[in-house]
Amino acid sequence: MIEKLGSAVTGFQEGQRVLVCAVTPCYRCEYCQRGFTSQCGGPLGGYKYTTQMDGNMAEFFVVPAAAANLTPIPDDVTDAQAVYCCDMLTTGFVGAEHTYLQLGETIAVFAQGPVGLCATMGANLLGAGQIIAVESRPERQALAKRFGADVIVDYTRGDSVEQIMDITGGVGVDGAVEAFGFPQTFEACLRVTKAGGRISNVGYHGENPAPLQIPLDAFGLGMNDKSIHTALCPGGSARMTRLLRLLQSGRIDPTPMTTHTFGFDEIEHAFALMTSKEDGIIKPLITF
Repeated sequence: MIEKLGSAVTGFQEGQRVLVCAVTPCYRCEYCQRGFTSQCGGPLGGYKYTTQMDGNMAEFFVVPAAAANLTPIPDDVTDAQAVYCCDMLTTGFVGAEHTYLQLGETIAVFAQGPVGLCATMGANLLGAGQIIAVESRPERQALAKRFGADVIVDYTRGDSVEQIMDITGGVGVDGAVEAFGFPQTFEACLRVTKAGGRISNVGYHGENPAPLQIPLDAFGLGMNDKSIHTALCPGGSARMTRLLRLLQSGRIDPTPMTTHTFGFDEIEHAFALMTSKEDGIIKPLITF
């Protein structure tokens, strides 16, 4: 909710419910003008709340380039729904979008955490003919099916690459989403994607220092027309408006991912649970 408006910000009013994405592009720099708004100001620079300024885990925070990044929340969309647009939905959806699916094509989504679940949801919206979700935790498997997955591959029950190749008759998938951030899942995406297919990486690889390996056979010695597209969650009011419209129409509902609710004074406990993945947590909602 807007507490105070700067003198240069028009079209909004104090007290209005608004949404702000985790990425807040300026729309003036070279990266923004070239269409890479998530990289605003430099590599990964659009994520200003992470490294450049105080974030939104506070009672008040400043929104940069507010006219371009404030998005009104419709009255029939709840706060608990809208908050997913800020990061999880926009990240998961771009993961699906960057597989450039055509209607009826096949896709594999590696890992069904919040981002992977949103990628599964996005692939379903984009008209995938078969969605294969890779996940071992039963509660996440159930959500993946709810959000549109046709087949669940449990990597604890056998090699995920072999299972996906069996499911696709040895052909592989048209697109694969890496939503985990591990070298093993990145390599698996390459191996299950058919020649001419697309690999979309939205997993964060910064927590695992191991280098990413590109197996030459799966890479066709560099000549099998596979493409790899990386992304950071797109921001800006136009994209947030589109995501809110999907919530408003009822085409998506991410709130089943909200397994826990905490008050602001319990935030450290919430983050600890997210780290340990205990108590079946998928996504906590922090209330103020």
